[in-house]
Amino acid sequence: MSPLTLLAALAAGFAGGLAHFALLARNAALYLRPRGLWLAIGLQSARLALTAALLIGAARFGAMALLAAALGLFLARPVALRLATRRAPQ
Repeated sequence: MSPLTLLAALAAGFAGGLAHFALLARNAALYLRPRGLWLAIGLQSARLALTAALLIGAARFGAMALLAAALGLFLARPVALRLATRRAPQ
């Protein structure tokens, strides 16, 4: 496994994690709307399917690439939380 492949998997996992957690915030807002239930369920399904596709795609390159992508997802969470708290109204 080349270091470039691992770096690409890490970057893809990080970008996918940022998207995953950004859509999670949007999804929570949809669940709170009176008529947003079906849209929220569809968005949640799409969000989980895209995250699964990212990890399955990384797994096709081997266990180390899968671990690198999962690490990228893990590292994206605190960054997404920090960005969300900056955007939140005070």
